[in-house]
Parts: sequence; C-alpha cells; structure tokens
Amino acid sequence: MAEPDHIIVKPIPNLATEHLPAAFPFFYITPEKYEKVIRKFFPKDKGPVSNIDPVGNSPVIISKASLKKIAPTWLNVSLIMKNDPEADKAFGWVLEMYGYAIASALHGVRHALRKDFMIQPPWDLEVAEKFIIHYTYGCDYDMKGKLTYGKIGEWRFDKRSYDKGAPPRNLSLPPPGVPESVVTLVKMVNEATSNIPNWQAGE
Repeated sequence: MAEPDHIIVKPIPNLATEHLPAAFPFFYITPEKYEKVIRKFFPKDKGPVSNIDPVGNSPVIISKASLKKIAPTWLNVSLIMKNDPEADKAFGWVLEMYGYAIASALHGVRHALRKDFMIQPPWDLEVAEKFIIHYTYGCDYDMKGKLTYGKIGEWRFDKRSYDKGAPPRNLSLPPPGVPESVVTLVKMVNEATSNIPNWQAGE
C-alpha cells in the first residue's frame, strides 16, 4: 500500500513474508501515549498496547490473506473511532493510521519495522539506500540553503501549494546547500511531469 505523495526512488523488493508484513515506523504513532483511549478499541484481554505497532497503512507490504483479514476490522474500528469524540480529538488526521495499527493487533498481525522503507524531507537529509521519498512536509529554505520551517521560504516546495491543481513542469531546483533528499525530490517531480504527455499546470 502506498500513497499519492510517495515517490519510488528505486525498485522495492518484497520486504515482507507471508505472515509478517513490512511497514515504516512513524514517530508520531505512539499507542502507549494514548492507552486510555485505545483501550476502548483494544481490550486488555488482547494484551499490552505495545502489541500495536507504530505504523500506518502506508507504506506497507502485506499478503492478500492478511489484508483480507484486517481490512473489515480496520474499516469498522476507524469508523467507531471517528464517532468517538475523545478518539477523534486524540488522533485527528492520523486516525485511520491508528485504525490500521489497532486492527492489525486485534488479529495478532505484527509488522517488520523498516526504517529503510522511506524518508521524509526536509528532516531526512539523504536518500541513501531508502526506497521511497514521502513529501508530506513543506520544504522551505532561504537562498543560502538554510531551512526556514514554519516560515515560507524564499525557495519552497510544498504539496499544499498545489491543492487547486497540478504543479508546473520544470520547478526551480533548490539553492546550494539544501539537502540531497530535497534536491532529489524536486528532480524526480520534474522528471515525472516532463514525461507525462499533455501535462498542464493547474489542472
């Protein structure tokens, strides 16, 4: 499972096995922090909340059999959580990610946690041997290559700038000093748009 804001840097091998899916561990998926809320959906007889992996549903490599087992529970848990004011407030925009993680744990499915699965610029500076660039965060820099996160930079790449339509071809490259991860991201976006016939900015 992947998302539209994933750029695949190189072919991804099958990192999973039949009974052990592979997933990226997210630092902001912290079941222990929300144990009181999570116990509404993951009862004590299912074990400690540490049985819930710090993952979302993407990126994940999983067998069809495991996904078929998890998916209905994932849907139902997510809907119940969304209708629970306490859970909805606690989890916000990552609610479905928690839904997937909880559903997996309810079925006893653990994940191989692969930090090499993905990077997230601008915080991760190098692509190295990673497989995916996730452009979830805005990348803002001054013209000296200094990160100005939280403040719109003189140079920026942020997917939210294009929520009304597609970006143009040939985005300007970052200034000198910007990390390789961000440079690679913009180069790959430019490569993609230049190879898609009839690409039109704003559409």
